[in-house]
Amino acid sequence: MKFDTSRFIFIVKGLLVGAAVGIVVSLFRLLIEKFLVLIKFLFMQAHNNSIYFIILAIIMLVSLIANSKFIKDEPNIKGSGIPQVEGQLAGELEMNWWSVLWRKWVGGILSIGIGLFLGREGPSIQLGAAVGQGIAERTNHRGSGRRILIAGGASAGLSAAFNAPIASTLFILEEVYHNFSPLVWTTSLAAAIAANFVSLNFFGLTPVLHMSYKLAFPIHYYIHLVLLGIFLGLLGYVYQYLTLNVDRFYKLFKFIPSNWLAIIPIILLFPLGYFLPDTLGGGNSLILEIGGNIPTVWLLLGIFLLRLLFSTLSYGSGLPGGIFLPILTIGATLGALYGVVAAHFGLLPDKYIVDCIIYAMAGYFACIGKAPFTAILLITEMVGSLHHLMPLAVVSLTAYTVVDLLRGRPIYEALLEKSLKRYTLHPDEFTDQLEIPVFAGSYLQDKQVRDITWPKECLLVAIQRGEKQTIPHGDTLIRSGDTLVIETGDAHRAEVARKIGHIANDISNWKN
Repeated sequence: MKFDTSRFIFIVKGLLVGAAVGIVVSLFRLLIEKFLVLIKFLFMQAHNNSIYFIILAIIMLVSLIANSKFIKDEPNIKGSGIPQVEGQLAGELEMNWWSVLWRKWVGGILSIGIGLFLGREGPSIQLGAAVGQGIAERTNHRGSGRRILIAGGASAGLSAAFNAPIASTLFILEEVYHNFSPLVWTTSLAAAIAANFVSLNFFGLTPVLHMSYKLAFPIHYYIHLVLLGIFLGLLGYVYQYLTLNVDRFYKLFKFIPSNWLAIIPIILLFPLGYFLPDTLGGGNSLILEIGGNIPTVWLLLGIFLLRLLFSTLSYGSGLPGGIFLPILTIGATLGALYGVVAAHFGLLPDKYIVDCIIYAMAGYFACIGKAPFTAILLITEMVGSLHHLMPLAVVSLTAYTVVDLLRGRPIYEALLEKSLKRYTLHPDEFTDQLEIPVFAGSYLQDKQVRDITWPKECLLVAIQRGEKQTIPHGDTLIRSGDTLVIETGDAHRAEVARKIGHIANDISNWKN
């Protein structure tokens, strides 16, 4: 039996991609943090000397002009970049990796660093994907091999931004690539670990959102976790609606070219920075501040409304910046708000408010991103404790269910669909492959290959069952847990994936 070394080779390549991404993203993260500290200092000094307003105005103008130029030349750098990476891995759009890489890196520093409510994590994912694509093209990888390295780079980017390699890998598989192939996850995990190692050398071993908590959440208070989850789910749906429809607000300013819309949040940034400089940025420091010194109900309510409105406004401008960390910040604020109100009425001891903050971050991200497993692991890694797994799961699942019942969609998938009309797909002239998992309950389960009406643009070439790959024929029985290896043209990849997904999930096809 011939020994297959492909997985080992891709793990090595994943480590190389991760190391490169770790350097790129760590420098990106470091410069944003330093730039934001400078901006806050200038706003505080402006109280005593108006010359600092002039300096701030110059910095904001440079950021606006540079980003308007970048966006005009390369529209793919707009927003977080996660929908673009998802679309690229699905075969629905294509990008020039170098054009995206340097513009996203510079533009992201200039937009996130000036204090807008934007996160660095989404851009870090796109930066990592661009590095992975660049290495894939330099090493002549095409088709599935190229996508695996892009996915590995994306996983490494998030890992370097959050120092959470396990959650980063799961996020790419669960939310972005939608593929749990062993070759994909081993490469992504290797890249994430390498990037995290590089990042730890920049920022140290302390978890990104390390919080001090007194006790684990008692079982007899678990009803609060369900109520908190419902609360988060309802407001998570509100966040989804505002984010997906903020373009309606910007359409009121038809006289402003689309690549100059950032002038609106930048103008609003001046009074915000002057009166509330500590609220600027994605929200990492604000989360730690809320966790260390719980504000009053009215202050928390004000922070929530401010973060909700200005983060969606910042993102809607199209500037390079994400919603990942802003979502966690709003979640932390809502968790504190729920905990303070419950404690005020004697329903929950004060000492568990910090626990509510931790759980709410996971719950809010789980319901908005529709990625509960990622949310649970992400907060576990970022907080640096395993004591919260059960409460995190309860809150996340409850919040997820509420948004699901309200028919909310995964935010990044919805953003991708809204943005696809802006991009042009450039199909390559080579054969491509899809790997489609067969889940329990799928219409494909326990069907023979000949019983399925396959799209005419594809060919089922293999079935992966555990470690064994077989060549199928008409009598071959498809089982749950199988991975279908399907060959198609690159131009038809996304269409074929949608058609087979529809076949697999079409309840009307099921027979009792």
